[in-house]
Amino acid sequence: MNSAIFKFCIKISLILAVTFGVHLLLLNQFEKPLFDNKIVLSYIVNALMAIFIFMALYKLKDQFKEQLGFLFLAGSVLKFVLFFILFYGTYKADGTISKLEFAAFFVPYILCLVIETYSLSKWLNKLQ
Repeated sequence: MNSAIFKFCIKISLILAVTFGVHLLLLNQFEKPLFDNKIVLSYIVNALMAIFIFMALYKLKDQFKEQLGFLFLAGSVLKFVLFFILFYGTYKADGTISKLEFAAFFVPYILCLVIETYSLSKWLNKLQ
């Protein structure tokens, strides 16, 4: 495995693990259910999708150098498709998406997006 991919996998895994721990601590502190709202699935899916997108873009960087931005956006669209398939129905079953449901998905989503964007921009700048 390429070192950039390996470093990304380690970085995102560690950051998400710490964030997940803090997320659970906050839920516990506010006496909310710890493992409701598909929180574990959300962290896992977001991490795996971020790793998949990073790896795909890294592998395609030479072939599609000019289109990497569009491919990155396509990855984001794929994440939202997975959100609607895996989470939206459950979250919207009672007619509304609660703050806890929103946080369960979008905390890891946004964190992964920031880490992906930062990491990708870092190695894209090295290409130029």
